[in-house]
Amino acid sequence: MRISARNQLEGTVRSISQGEAIANVELDVGGQRMVASVTVESVRELGLAEGSQVTAVVKATDVLLGVEH
Repeated sequence: MRISARNQLEGTVRSISQGEAIANVELDVGGQRMVASVTVESVRELGLAEGSQVTAVVKATDVLLGVEH
């Protein structure tokens, strides 16, 4: 797979919670938890299951930070 995005994180699918149209795919990325929301159709088309090795591609225009006062 070759794509132009630079924010690519290798991970393992830990769990998949499917709704009617959207699935939350929980990943383990270097010991950190990441959740991707994708369509149920994409889960099927990609053949995702617990233990699948995936590449998470992050495309964002903003990153927000917060601190406790």
